[in-house]
Amino acid sequence: MTVHTGGCHCGNIRLGFSTELDPPQIEVRACQCSFCVRHGSRAVADPNGRLIISVKDETQLRRYQFGLRTADYLICRECGVYAAAIARDDDARAIVIINALDDRERFSQEPVRVDFDTENRAQRQARRRTHWTPVEISFG
Repeated sequence: MTVHTGGCHCGNIRLGFSTELDPPQIEVRACQCSFCVRHGSRAVADPNGRLIISVKDETQLRRYQFGLRTADYLICRECGVYAAAIARDDDARAIVIINALDDRERFSQEPVRVDFDTENRAQRQARRRTHWTPVEISFG
């Protein structure tokens, strides 16, 4: 597996996205919810990959929720970077925001515009369990 590293601007949040897929093969999604549109979010996931998130100072990590409150959107309080979203259920799954990766230019597919506003809670959780990346988060 190849590890794509990155994180927030100040270094409080570090990312390690492991995948066997070549970046140009990975579908880039541009969610059309109001949060993602305002952040210019471009997200990727690999259900067979792994995302490791390391946070130096947990007090500087903002976990934002909205809508159905089925995910935590991870934002650095210090520098404001939106780095990832983690599903809020028993199966820890996430997406990584490629704008926060060091090699973001390698994820070259034109973003696919997606809109999940018609999903109910169960549909959203099922989609994330199937399509999002297994994730581990550590502090300190």
